[in-house]
Amino acid sequence: MRHRFLRLLFPLSLLAFLLPAWGADSSLPPPEGKVLLTISGNIEHANSGDEARFDREMLASLAWQEVETRTPWHDDRGTFAGPLLRDVLAAAGVRSERVRVRALNGFEAEIPLPELHDYDVILAMRRNGRPMPIREFGPLFVLYPFDAHPELDTETVRFRSVWQVRHIHAL
Repeated sequence: MRHRFLRLLFPLSLLAFLLPAWGADSSLPPPEGKVLLTISGNIEHANSGDEARFDREMLASLAWQEVETRTPWHDDRGTFAGPLLRDVLAAAGVRSERVRVRALNGFEAEIPLPELHDYDVILAMRRNGRPMPIREFGPLFVLYPFDAHPELDTETVRFRSVWQVRHIHAL
């Protein structure tokens, strides 16, 4: 009986440890600043009707990664920083296998979620230590680690590398 209890306790404690701070309940705190990102569709954690809205501080509160890489759109190598895209989606409680990412100009691309677990794709908010303005791919940029994984340098992945991200819809 005790072994059965311990086998159940370990996965539950691991799950609680891996959830973001606000993932324990069914809602996100409301944004206090300007909303940079809205996530809609098949989600569990909303903070504005049936949407999850994130301001800069909310995104900054997630664990960040740095990716040093060249991109097909920059002449030089850069250091990009931001939360893992899979962590942002987890904070919203996305429950689907695909998301559609939309840019400020209406450009859209679909990304399969398993790909976000195979690679450390970030939602870049900074380049070389500075916030990214709209004219320089910001404020949010779906960035794949191109240098660490040369197999990502394909037309399909370049298409999924949406910059000026404004909205994500869980399909």
